[in-house]
Amino acid sequence: MQAAGGAPLSAGGEVGARPVGRRLIGLLALIAVVIYGLDLLTKTLVLRTLEGEPPLVVIPGLLQFRVIFNSGAAFSIGTGMTFVFTLVATGVVVAILRTARKLRSLPWAITLGMLLGGALGNLTDRLLRYPAGFGRPASGQLQGHVVDFIETFPGHFPVWNVADSMIVCGGIVAVFLAWRGYQIDGTREVSAKNG
Repeated sequence: MQAAGGAPLSAGGEVGARPVGRRLIGLLALIAVVIYGLDLLTKTLVLRTLEGEPPLVVIPGLLQFRVIFNSGAAFSIGTGMTFVFTLVATGVVVAILRTARKLRSLPWAITLGMLLGGALGNLTDRLLRYPAGFGRPASGQLQGHVVDFIETFPGHFPVWNVADSMIVCGGIVAVFLAWRGYQIDGTREVSAKNG
């Protein structure tokens, strides 16, 4: 059980049989790499097969694949603010890497891995894809468009990609963990509201 006031669950930082320290950082990195790789793979396949083509209907009225180039944030929010979102994504990546040094929580390792993989996937697009990319005129730097291709409820919901879904899911889990008092360092703050 948890000691009072958010103290570590054990003196050595080991939470029962849960892994700590380097193993959790390794898990975070593994999850981020898998998500990043899956995001890049799916975007590459979709660009090679569907770019310039009509939407590929998978389930009529529910799911189709359609390539769009998004200058905004996840789910096409904030179109036209590409430069700002590039800086925000860079800040998120840096913050996760700095936070990882304190990591002693398995749920947070998974959550941060999801967020890092998603952020890196979309950041890669912003740095390397059209119309920006390295080697292009300086005015276009940090303004590449993210490849989105998954369209659920066509016409009623924004088009998204693997990175977007991981960012959103990771964000939801992070809010839940914080609400329940779970800390990145493996402690848990217990209050009347989250008992």
